[in-house]
Amino acid sequence: MLQILFFFALLFTFSKNAAAIDFCVANLKRPAGPAGYPCITPTKVRTNDFVFTGLGVAGNTTNLIKAAVTPSFVAQFPGLNGLGLSIARLDLAPGGVVPMHTHPAASEILYVLHGKITAGFISSANSVYVKTLFKGDVMVFPQGLLHFQTNGGGKPASAVVSFNNPDPGLQILDFALFGNNLASSLVEQTTFLDDATVKKLKGILGGTG
Repeated sequence: MLQILFFFALLFTFSKNAAAIDFCVANLKRPAGPAGYPCITPTKVRTNDFVFTGLGVAGNTTNLIKAAVTPSFVAQFPGLNGLGLSIARLDLAPGGVVPMHTHPAASEILYVLHGKITAGFISSANSVYVKTLFKGDVMVFPQGLLHFQTNGGGKPASAVVSFNNPDPGLQILDFALFGNNLASSLVEQTTFLDDATVKKLKGILGGTG
């Protein structure tokens, strides 16, 4: 009988403590760990910690890829810390593209606001899944898989993208290969591209070596 009462006492204490931690607004002045950022003191939490107002304005697409991603991740939106979600805005000018990339820490879901977006991903078995999406369409991209988005029409397009992680991570394949100081000889050996092509891409994307 005492063991049963002790069990329920522990259960009550655990439930009470778990319920007391409603949120963990990120302390961005401290380094993040595997579980996210440490929490700021609850008495310093304000309503604005749970509000982000940056997605109502189109991003600047006057760049190499004619695309802009406006992130609302934990670094911009501290109230997301520990909640397992985040959001961003994607803008694509005509001819715009988000090159092949991955999010190591999250799956992604894309909702087209306006325009036409051609998007797709490649599975680990190298199966290709591509679709041209229109206003109101939604597509999901599983965690860690290579995927892309391009403007599928002649007018600007935009979308909202959401992730199941407050910090989804990002690695763009083109920049990983040609935007750093990885030796051209190794890039050529591992991609089967010729030297002239590798040097050209490195020149475009800012790589050396």
